[in-house]
Amino acid sequence: MKEQIKVIAFDADDTLWENETYFRNSEEKFAMLLSDFMPPHDVNRALLRVEISNIPSLGYGVKSFIISMIEAAMEISDGRLHTDDIQRIIQIGKDQLAKPVHLIDGVQEVLNRLQRKYRLVMATKGDLKEQESKLIKSGLEAYFHHIEILSEKKEANYKKLISHLDVKPDQFLMIGNSLKSDIIPVLELGAYAVHVPFHTTWEYEKVESKIEHEKFSHIEDIKELLEILL
Repeated sequence: MKEQIKVIAFDADDTLWENETYFRNSEEKFAMLLSDFMPPHDVNRALLRVEISNIPSLGYGVKSFIISMIEAAMEISDGRLHTDDIQRIIQIGKDQLAKPVHLIDGVQEVLNRLQRKYRLVMATKGDLKEQESKLIKSGLEAYFHHIEILSEKKEANYKKLISHLDVKPDQFLMIGNSLKSDIIPVLELGAYAVHVPFHTTWEYEKVESKIEHEKFSHIEDIKELLEILL
């Protein structure tokens, strides 16, 4: 593999830095706020359903999460939620946006060493302003030849990205924590993919299928990339 690869693309959230942990903490605060109306587990299920229904129009990120929390809260409370509680929900989201960026252990070393041999790209999905802000906070911007913030991560999106980078699919490698978003669409294009799981995964990103593919690799720690690629 390493003899062919020219471009390595990294997912950002939960691959380069922590993300889902903050969402889980916000969900816990949200469920506690609505505990008089519904048990926490049911609150979370209702919120997830609203989040998924809003993806086509609102996309991903904390801003869409705030809207989904308010919508779910009004549904759960049957419209009886107090305006003070709505303000608390908005504050939950604002507090999350203000969180520091915590890099995954080993990321900086991996990027520093790989950039000497490969063209590195950050390919993530989400809200443009939010992802740009996290990248700046991370201090990783200088490692990347190109930054791509996508509205979705499907086969067509990757095909366009690979074409823009002027490489063939078998010269492209995607690194990420989501089988659904980072791995499967890339393999379908004939490119390489390496899965680096994070300790928690958003329910929407989970897939049941077991992947067996000649261009697919699974590692437990991002530092293992150095063994594979150098």
